[in-house]
Amino acid sequence: MTPPIAAILYAPGTNCHEETAAALERAGIESRLVLLRDLLDARARLRDYQAAVIPGGFSYGDHLGAGRVFAVLVAARLREEVSEFLDSGKPLLGICNGFQVLSEAGILPSRSIGERSMALLENQSAQFEDRKVRLAVSEQPCIWTEGLAGSILEMPSAHGEGRPLFRSSSPRIALHYASSSGAPALDYPDNPSGAPDAIAGITDETGLILGLMPHPERASLPAHDSQDGLTIFRNLARWLAH
Repeated sequence: MTPPIAAILYAPGTNCHEETAAALERAGIESRLVLLRDLLDARARLRDYQAAVIPGGFSYGDHLGAGRVFAVLVAARLREEVSEFLDSGKPLLGICNGFQVLSEAGILPSRSIGERSMALLENQSAQFEDRKVRLAVSEQPCIWTEGLAGSILEMPSAHGEGRPLFRSSSPRIALHYASSSGAPALDYPDNPSGAPDAIAGITDETGLILGLMPHPERASLPAHDSQDGLTIFRNLARWLAH
C-alpha cells in the first residue's frame, strides 16, 4: 500500500517550506515540496496528495499584500483543483503566510474560493512581531488539534499582518492567544497582533482546514525549547493512518 504523502505548496519568497517538511518527517509523514508554478502549469496535481500545507514566509515578497498574489493565483487558476481536493475530504493547513493565503483566497473561514470573507490586517502595533506565544486550544472540532482541547501550546509567532477581521459569520476559533494564566490574551504582547477575541487560528465547518498565525514547525525540535508544534503534525499523521 502506498504511504500517504503531504504536499507542501510554496512560491517565490516562501521561506519555511523546508522547515515544514522536516517537521512533517519528524511526525512520521512523507512530504513533497510542490512549487505553485508546477500546479499552474499542470506538471503537478493536488489529487496525487493526501494532505496539503501552505507554509510561512513572504510569498511573492508580500508586495501586493501578505499572501495576496498566491491567493489570487489559487482562486483564478486552481479553483476547480482545490475544490476537488477539499471536497474529497483531504486536510489543509495554512501557517502564517499560508493562513493569509487561505483567507485571501476565501478558503477560510467559509470554503468559498474566490469570495473573501475575512482579512488579516496589519498588527495593531504597526510593526513586525517576532516572539514566542502561548496558545490555548479550544473545544472546536478540528483534526489538527484533536485531543488537545484545554491544552496550552508554546511556539514562535512572526508576522506583520495577523489581526483578523471578519465580514459576517462568527469564526470557528481553534486557537486563542493565551496569557500566563491560560486565559485568552487580549493585550500586547501576549496577543502580538492585537487580534480580537485573542484569535490565533481558525478552522472550517469540517474541521479539516486549519489556519494559524504561529509556527508549529518552529516548535518541533528539543533545540526549539518547545516541541508543542509537533503535536499538530502528529495529529495529521494519526488522521492519515485511520
